[in-house]
Amino acid sequence: MKLEILHELNAERAARRPAILVTDTESGEQRLVKAKDFARDPLCTELEKQLRMGKSASVEAGGKKLFLNVYAPTAKLVIVGAVHISQALAPLARSLGYDVTVVDPRTAFASPERFPDIPLVAEWPDTALPPLNVDAYTAFVAVTHDPKIDDPALLHAFERGCFYIGALGSRKTHAKRADRLRAQGAKENDIARIHAPIGLAIGAVSPSEIAVAIMAEITAVLRLPPKEKEEAA
Repeated sequence: MKLEILHELNAERAARRPAILVTDTESGEQRLVKAKDFARDPLCTELEKQLRMGKSASVEAGGKKLFLNVYAPTAKLVIVGAVHISQALAPLARSLGYDVTVVDPRTAFASPERFPDIPLVAEWPDTALPPLNVDAYTAFVAVTHDPKIDDPALLHAFERGCFYIGALGSRKTHAKRADRLRAQGAKENDIARIHAPIGLAIGAVSPSEIAVAIMAEITAVLRLPPKEKEEAA
């Protein structure tokens, strides 16, 4: 790899921006395609497919054999609410390779005994969330059922462009939540991004089952193309 390409790649990775290194396997020629340039690249479809899957792969295009080396940031999961569902969700997400953080100002809930080996931030969202560098490779889940905690957290998730935003509650509860968020300046397209009721509709009842439904929905949003996401929902 040329030094110039290496510097560019390191800069993208440091900024948690995905990029794909395209290598002509016969000539050895290489070029780096940054995510912002995917749409106008001749390999657009293949680049987007491999990035969604998070896997490097060999492809053929224009009579050439190419290797697409995918560099994607490690996905994060921020869970707002140290509740029973979170106790099941956090280790499940960890097992799937997510960097997980649990946020809850209620220290009786956010304790190391309840969340062994999971980073905890026992602060209110306004204090806890900015240092976490929530971004487009972050899934964001609000499950406290307390508007004082969930609402400001969701507003932060809107601002940071999380790839997934979910909130616990029935449709009736969510309708009231949406009204509160509008009153605080949230836009309709942001509110529409909230997955509520949270998780895929698999009939989940127990905290562990709900955790599975949530991670399944997060996975679908991360991995599937738009049309298939709609079908999964």
